[in-house]
Amino acid sequence: MLKPLTAAVVLLLGLAPAAVAAPKPNVLLILADDLGYSDLGCYGGEIATPRLDALAQNGVRFTQFYNTARCWPSRAVLLTGFYAQQVHRDRLPTVAGGANGVRQAWARLLPDFLKAAGYRSYHTGKWHVDGKVLAGGFDRSQSMANPGNFFSSRGTAVDDVAQKAPADEKGYYNTIATADHAVACLKDHAANHAGKPFFQYVAFHAPHFPLHALPDDIARYRDRYLDGWDALRNARFAKQKQLGIGTGTLAAVERDLGPPYRYPEAYAKLGPGEAPLPLPWGDLTPEQRRFQATKMAIHAAMVDRMDREIGRILDQLRAMRAYDNTLVVFASDNGASAEIMVRDGGHDPAAAPGSAASYLCLGPGFSGACNTPFRRHKTWVHEGGISTPFIAHWPAGIAARGALRHTPAHFIDFVPTVLELAGVQKPREWAGVRIPAAPGVSLVPAFAADVTIRRDFLWWLHEGNRAVRVGDFKLVAASGKAWELYDMRTDRAEQHDLAGAMPEKARELAEVWQRQTTAFTELAR
Repeated sequence: MLKPLTAAVVLLLGLAPAAVAAPKPNVLLILADDLGYSDLGCYGGEIATPRLDALAQNGVRFTQFYNTARCWPSRAVLLTGFYAQQVHRDRLPTVAGGANGVRQAWARLLPDFLKAAGYRSYHTGKWHVDGKVLAGGFDRSQSMANPGNFFSSRGTAVDDVAQKAPADEKGYYNTIATADHAVACLKDHAANHAGKPFFQYVAFHAPHFPLHALPDDIARYRDRYLDGWDALRNARFAKQKQLGIGTGTLAAVERDLGPPYRYPEAYAKLGPGEAPLPLPWGDLTPEQRRFQATKMAIHAAMVDRMDREIGRILDQLRAMRAYDNTLVVFASDNGASAEIMVRDGGHDPAAAPGSAASYLCLGPGFSGACNTPFRRHKTWVHEGGISTPFIAHWPAGIAARGALRHTPAHFIDFVPTVLELAGVQKPREWAGVRIPAAPGVSLVPAFAADVTIRRDFLWWLHEGNRAVRVGDFKLVAASGKAWELYDMRTDRAEQHDLAGAMPEKARELAEVWQRQTTAFTELAR
C-alpha cells in the first residue's frame, strides 16, 4: 500500500503507480544574484540563455514568483522555509536582524531535514547565511565571499576551511569556478554515493556587481544596447506579450528615482559617462550612452556565461544518468540592482570596462529595463524588486512542457515543496526545542496544473519598504511613504493606485500586514 504522502505526490504529478518504486528525486537549486525578471530569453530577454530556455521549454515557468528584494534574506528563506525576519535574518521594527543576524537553534536548514531521507547535500558559490556551511547539514561546500573581483578566488573556503588565493590567478573566473566545483561534487556523488539522492545548491554570484566578464563574452554584446534602455524595455515587453508572460501594462519609468543608496564620491571616480538617473536615452550625452550601453553589455555577458556554465552542470547530470530524476529549479535572489558604488579594489578609469581593475554597477536605467515590465529595483518591494523568474524542470515528475504557472508563490514555498517530494515529514522540534509552524505551502499541485495555491497572504519588509498581498490585491509602500493599493490581476506594473478609491480594502490589507508583523516580532524575540 502506498504511504499517504507518496500516493498524493503520485496523484498530483500524474505519475503511473509504478513510478512509486522510483528513487527519490534529486534537487538542484540554481540561484542567480541580481538577475532581472526579464533577463532570460524565456522571460522576454535578448540575452543568449539557451540552456535555461530549454529547461523552461521542457518544464514550467512561474509568472508570479517572489523573493525578498535582497540577497541574504532570500537565501535564509530558501533554506529555512521561514520569512527572514522570523529567523533574525532581516530587521523588524523592534527586533534586530539582517546580514549579521543569527538564526534560532530551531531554524534549521533544509539539508538537516533531508538527511532523514538519505540525501547528501552540496553547496557551491555564495553563502550569505549565518553559521558554517557544513554545520547547516551540507556534506561538501565551496563558499565564495561576495566578490569584489570575479577574477580572484580571494575569500574562498572549501568545506569551511579558508583557502589562500594563489599568487597567479590567470585564467580564474568566479562563474566558471562555481560550475567546476558543482560538477566535481556531482562526479564524486556518482562515484561514491550513487545509491543516494542529493540536494545541490548552486549559488552563482553573477550578475551581481562589480560588472566583470570575460572579454570574448563581452564582445558578443558590445554594441547590442546602443539604442538604450527605453528601446530595450519596449522590446522585452513586446516579447513577453508574445510569450504570454506580459499580459498587463508596462510600468512607466520613474525618471527621478535613482539608486537606493547615495555614494556621490563614486560618480567622480566613474567619470562623466555615469548616469545616476534613468533619463530619456536621447537626453544623455554620447559619452554617457556609450558608457551605459557598455555596462549593460557586461551584465549580459555575465548572464550568458552563467547559462553556459549551467549547461556544464546539466551535462554532468546527463552523464551520470541523473538528469531525468532531478528537479532543477532556477531563480534570482532579487530584482536587478540600481546601485552605483565603487568599493573593494576601486575603479581604474583607464582599465578596460569589465576587467579586474574596473568596478562598475548597472545603475537605474538598465536595471529598470532588466526588471521589465515592473516598477523599481532590488531593495524595494514593488514588483521590480521582488519578482523573480522561476523555472521548474523534472522530466520524471513534471509532465508539462513549456507551460506557464500563474499562481502567486514565494521562496517560503521551496522547503515544503522539496520535503513533500522527498517524502520527509518535518519534525516538530529540534534538540528539544519546538519548531514553529512555517508559513510556506507546497507547490507540488502547481507542477501538475495551472492551479492557484491557496494561502492567506504574502508579506514583505526590507529597510522600511513594506508590502502584503492577499489574493489579487497588493498593498505596498516605499520607506517613509504612504500605502499604495494595486489590483494584481490587471496592474502588476503598479500604475493605478486604488488606495483612495478603495480605502476599506487598503485598511483591511494594512491590518493584515500589521498583524503579521506583530506575530513575527513575537516569534523573533
